[in-house]
Amino acid sequence: MAKNFKDLSEAEILALAISNEETDGRIYADFAARLHDTYPATAEIFKDMEAEEDSHRRRLIEEFRRRFAEHIPLIRREDVKGFISRKPVWLIRSLGIEKVRRYAESMEIETQRFYERAAGKVSDASTRELLGDLAEAERHHVEVAGELQKEHLTSQAKAQEDKANRRLFVLQIVQPGLSGLMDGSVSTLAPVFAAAFATKSSHAAFLVGLAASLGAGISMGFAEALSDDGSLTGRGKPLLRGIVCGLMTTAGGIGHSLPYLIPNFRTATALAVLVVAIELLVISWIRNRYMDTPFLRAAFQVIVGGVCVFVVGILIGSS
Repeated sequence: MAKNFKDLSEAEILALAISNEETDGRIYADFAARLHDTYPATAEIFKDMEAEEDSHRRRLIEEFRRRFAEHIPLIRREDVKGFISRKPVWLIRSLGIEKVRRYAESMEIETQRFYERAAGKVSDASTRELLGDLAEAERHHVEVAGELQKEHLTSQAKAQEDKANRRLFVLQIVQPGLSGLMDGSVSTLAPVFAAAFATKSSHAAFLVGLAASLGAGISMGFAEALSDDGSLTGRGKPLLRGIVCGLMTTAGGIGHSLPYLIPNFRTATALAVLVVAIELLVISWIRNRYMDTPFLRAAFQVIVGGVCVFVVGILIGSS
């Protein structure tokens, strides 16, 4: 059962401070190792922060030995009420650079508050001075990180990291989303317009479009999630990719199905055709924006495929 902070002895407070610094140092070391290949400059920042935490730990150990003995009791932040519960770094499959920096910032703020409270609770002047110094060090840790960024994050290194971050975004979000949007927008054209021209009923066309969109979304979502776990390809969490792909697939099909909520068949069909044109242009823009495909080439490829499927649906529905 976790203890209240107010019930800790001075020896336990120092032992907890030592454990905190050791844990934070290991977290920074994990960040550096996980970011080394993708963000080498930021990895150097966390190596320096690890070294600083290690120096704090050594000072605390010296103070503990001075006041107490060689044996340092095992007490961790999870043994004391009030600390933030954090997900272990090794369980975080995708470490975006901004997520890492926010994680580190929350660590520094929590540690600063701990030292401020601890300094007010101990009676020994030397220990209180040390804890106050460490609180001040944590308070300025963001400034230290800023100086480290000036040292390691040159404009060239920042540009390389931004490029790597964009690549990860494309791999983990844009590609599965674009794949789903293309499949939903194009593959559902044939059943929707076949049903529309076969029945001349807006309601029937809407039901077919809704069923086709949801079915395609579920199918594409599972297919994307089960394609790989992202450990080798760097494509991120399979669940996230599956959700993104499934939702975009459904959205692509629902877009040109919704006009058939209009009872008038001709009006609904005209609006559905307009929506299809917008969908194909959006797909072309995304391919141009994130896949570096020339817009005219992307539009030609997408529109030719969409028109072929559209004509097939009309021919089948009219036969």
